Amino acid sequence: LADAVMPQLKVDYRKKQEVLELSDVTERLERAYEYLQGEVALSTVEKRIKNRVKVQMERNQREYYLTEQIKAINKEMGREDDPQAEVAELEQKLKARDMPEEAREKALAEVKKLRAMPPAAAEYTVVRNYVDWILDLPWNDLKQIDIDIEKARAILDGDHYGLERPKERILEYLAVQKLSHGLKGPILCFVGPPGVGKTSLAKSVARATGRDFVRLSLGGVRDEAEIRGHRRTYVGALPGKIIQSLKRVKFNNPLFCLDEVDKLTSDYRGDPASALLEVLDPEQNNTFMDHYLDLEYDLSRIFFITTANSLHGIPGPLLDRMEIIELPSYLETEKRHIARRFLLPRQLEEHGLRPDNLRVSENALLEIIRGYTREAGVRNLEREIAALCRKTAIRLVEENDLERCVQVSRQSLQSLLGVKKYRHEEREDEPRVGVCAGLAYNQRGGEILLVETSLMSGSGHVVTTGQLGDVMQESAKAALSYVRSRADILGLEPRFHRKVDIHVHVPSGATPKDGPSAGITLATSITSALLGIPVRNDVAMTGEISLRGRVLPIGGLREKLLAARRSGIKKVIMPADNEKDLREVPDEVLRDLELVFVEHVDEVLPQALAATPEEIFSGRATAQPLWASLRAHSGDGAAGENRAAQ
Repeated sequence: LADAVMPQLKVDYRKKQEVLELSDVTERLERAYEYLQGEVALSTVEKRIKNRVKVQMERNQREYYLTEQIKAINKEMGREDDPQAEVAELEQKLKARDMPEEAREKALAEVKKLRAMPPAAAEYTVVRNYVDWILDLPWNDLKQIDIDIEKARAILDGDHYGLERPKERILEYLAVQKLSHGLKGPILCFVGPPGVGKTSLAKSVARATGRDFVRLSLGGVRDEAEIRGHRRTYVGALPGKIIQSLKRVKFNNPLFCLDEVDKLTSDYRGDPASALLEVLDPEQNNTFMDHYLDLEYDLSRIFFITTANSLHGIPGPLLDRMEIIELPSYLETEKRHIARRFLLPRQLEEHGLRPDNLRVSENALLEIIRGYTREAGVRNLEREIAALCRKTAIRLVEENDLERCVQVSRQSLQSLLGVKKYRHEEREDEPRVGVCAGLAYNQRGGEILLVETSLMSGSGHVVTTGQLGDVMQESAKAALSYVRSRADILGLEPRFHRKVDIHVHVPSGATPKDGPSAGITLATSITSALLGIPVRNDVAMTGEISLRGRVLPIGGLREKLLAARRSGIKKVIMPADNEKDLREVPDEVLRDLELVFVEHVDEVLPQALAATPEEIFSGRATAQPLWASLRAHSGDGAAGENRAAQ
């Protein structure tokens, strides 16, 4: 039996030979039984494996068969794409995508829902869009940033004329970024009048650093969801504008320009300015939570720059998170350089003209700036230059002479652009009683402001006209109170104010005016009218007044001095506290101007009135004021007051 069994076993031939050579039958049978048991065990394992493989193969064949059936059904129904294949593809992309683990797990959980959901279900599209948003966002995709200070300086100087302080601050900021290899720091906020180049300066910074430029206008945004997005429970929900912009640029470190941040408004839909607090806070924006994503997103690598026309519309907490960089209005000389170097070449190219087709003289450019534009920036200036280019183009086409050169001089401007649109207030031809020149500043630049005071017999009424705001009306009251308090020193009768009506008017009545800086101008004009002493016509002044006659500092000194120089003013009286601000004023503006710094209105009057200090402060003026002529007609009691009023 052993000899018959051994040849059938799948063992080595040497082992078979050893068994056959054993002479003891019992031992031979034991060895054969041992090998036989091993073969039985091996056969059992093989059988189990074969059964398992068979089951797996049957399952795979079944899935393959069913998958092919689904494909055939989808094809028959006109659905070429297989939803399950798309879901599998999404899953593979999510596993391979570089993103935070929390976002990956959230997206994979949503993909699992998709598998169990029929494509026709309404929720299927919502979940699919959500997964696509997570997949398309640049979670950790960063663009290579190369900060070269010399290159950045060249780009900023090449794109913008002037603006030295803002450009220097930007270069400091970039240098710190280069040394620290990071971006953590204050958010820059460019503040200035319209048209001075705030947004274009942000574009230049993006070019200088190699970042993508993203602009988001916040003007008129009322809904908080514009910043944070809508929750997915709403129909048509989307992420906020910030997340949408990042998906569009495909990098997580662009330069983000939030334009017109001072135009944000709030209503029942929320407060978008409060939503921006998290975005613009370097300590919080690495965990920005968008309502649609419901995931923390890192905004700390984004270079945020905001722009605003005024600081008044920016909420305090938001303003506290930003570093303010003021862009002042352009001077006339700066506008001439900008027009010559940037605006004129650009408009010539846009209108299909060669540089030798149009020549504009320097006097013509200055006349366009003064007579056809009134602005702090250069937008309207570029429009007027574009009008010159159109006039030139039609002449070339009508005369069929593309080689012609059109010369534009100051005298020919009126035939090309029409009559002048604006006139700047000029100083008086001669000193006049009660007419004083002040200096004003608004978003369009500096202007000279004439203040006129007229006295009439009356009973002490004070009238202010010229569309004066509340602050300016209060300045007029403070100025009159100062004059009344100095009546004895000025030689005025103590009860003079009860015998006259005082009318203060500021011309250009259709233009609203406000601010405290006309205080000393109002006081000087009222004093001149009461004393009958003319105000010098070559003097202008600016400064806030207190009840004690102190002259307080003002703003917009640069623009006000330019307006004084343009109007032919020789002497400017200003607060002593503003002397330190002269460092910001170019030398060409200060040329030919005599600056007088004062601390009290008593110092203003001798400088402004055409009389000696003894005549002013002793009442011995050569002219006879109106109120003094009423003394002869006024008596004691009500009858006298009535006669004075008549």
